[in-house]
Amino acid sequence: MMLLNFKVIEPSGILNVTQASELRTQVDELVSTGVKEILIDLKDVSFMDSSGLAGLVIALKAIQSVGGQLCICSLNDQVRLLFELTNMMQVFDIFADRETFEQSLNPV
Repeated sequence: MMLLNFKVIEPSGILNVTQASELRTQVDELVSTGVKEILIDLKDVSFMDSSGLAGLVIALKAIQSVGGQLCICSLNDQVRLLFELTNMMQVFDIFADRETFEQSLNPV
């Protein structure tokens, strides 16, 4: 399936301050090479804390600063609850999973 120009980042394990820093570095590197569409697939993230969420917000601002788009998919229950409690569901473009995301790009 075609992901258009979207680059995919797949963090895994616990998305905490260390992982968030790595994620921001990945996003900054992609943005510096001209990438404007990023999908962060959280299917392998077992837990996210507030620093992980902050990392996603910083990544979102970085991609928006170049007129790009950042999408997120595959939230587990804990991550979804964190997003709901912090009203981040309205801030990010969130998809149930990668298949749903891809279908939104290529409506049949």
